Amino acid sequence: MKRVILLLLFIMATIGIEAAEYKVERDLQYRNDDDYSQKMCRLDVATFEGAKDAPVIVWFHGGGLTGGGKHIPHEIMRDGVVCVGVGYRFSPHVSVEQIIDDAACAIAWVKENIAKYGGSADKIYLSGHSAGGYLVSMVGLDKSYLQRYGIDANQMKGIVPFSGQMITHFEERRVRGMSDKLPLVDKMAPLYHVRGDAAPILLLTGDREREMLGRYEENAYMYRMLRLVEHKDVTLYEFDGYGHDMCLPGFPMLMRFVREHERK
Repeated sequence: MKRVILLLLFIMATIGIEAAEYKVERDLQYRNDDDYSQKMCRLDVATFEGAKDAPVIVWFHGGGLTGGGKHIPHEIMRDGVVCVGVGYRFSPHVSVEQIIDDAACAIAWVKENIAKYGGSADKIYLSGHSAGGYLVSMVGLDKSYLQRYGIDANQMKGIVPFSGQMITHFEERRVRGMSDKLPLVDKMAPLYHVRGDAAPILLLTGDREREMLGRYEENAYMYRMLRLVEHKDVTLYEFDGYGHDMCLPGFPMLMRFVREHERK
């Protein structure tokens, strides 16, 4: 577990390879079961000229599983990485389990189609903020979601949740009539599915005194349990001075994580 000084992260964010000229293809359909999924289940792909066999970051937005919108952070459109921004359905229109399935369905679309955009189906990194961090943690650890689409979750090159919920998501608890301050760990919690053979994991959170509802402590517990089950590649960073909106210092760490794992 590591605490990160803000100045260091600012310096890291301002150096590195200058971003290539990216073009974005928008609103690609990955699920079309009904009118609502047709509207919500779309994704954007950002690629660059000459991309071939490039690593891919699949980014899921936050919003408590009840709102928000797909986007690709400009901070990750660099270093020869193809990027995907995913939209998904919201509660209460669908269940939290169905939202997680949307995430798995989008990843299956990426694996099947990303070569057309110069990305590699064998170099997929899953990332997202808050609710997005929860989604990538669930599909990366509970293998059943991706198995529905013929994919082994262990094939992912990395899982990088930004301030992701590691216990059962508070929207799932709200639907059950529970307080967001009453913790629960069941099959809807990434912590429930801890296993030592999962893909490499980088856990990123804000300052423990500024984060939302004990989010740092959830991630610290996830880190400890992964270590206890002998996961060989898990790291936790806490960004001093940042609260739940901690993406700015997180992006350089995500890009470094991708670069390091592409060298392995």
